[in-house]
Amino acid sequence: MSKIRIWLQERIKRWVKPATSVLIIGLLSDLTRSHTDLVVENALLRQQLIVLNRQIKRPQLTNSDRFRLVFLSRFTVFWKQALHSVQPDTLLRWHRELFQFYWRKKSQGKPKITAEMVVLIKKMAKENQLWGAERIGVNC
Repeated sequence: MSKIRIWLQERIKRWVKPATSVLIIGLLSDLTRSHTDLVVENALLRQQLIVLNRQIKRPQLTNSDRFRLVFLSRFTVFWKQALHSVQPDTLLRWHRELFQFYWRKKSQGKPKITAEMVVLIKKMAKENQLWGAERIGVNC
């Protein structure tokens, strides 16, 4: 019984232990990267661990988790290598959604131009053809 248990433990150790060649290649690639890239990759990995430790089953990311991952990924070109709990395509989709949300909110704040204001702008543009849009205030 103990021989089987020892054999099984050794087998599991070999499955779990990363290959030496992978470690050496990873070390060499890390030596060529900047300090900023390594720090950002570390932060991305930590954020994923925070999410994974929070749940027992499938990880549920909150909007703030998504924002942090998108935000951190913008600081390194090696962001795809640091993602393990999320697909790169998913992160890119979140980035597009955040971008759309930002511009949607930003565009809602502009006041609507009334019909009288449009008439006044056209009248000013017609009477003062050398003024341009900046002087008339069309771009305001």
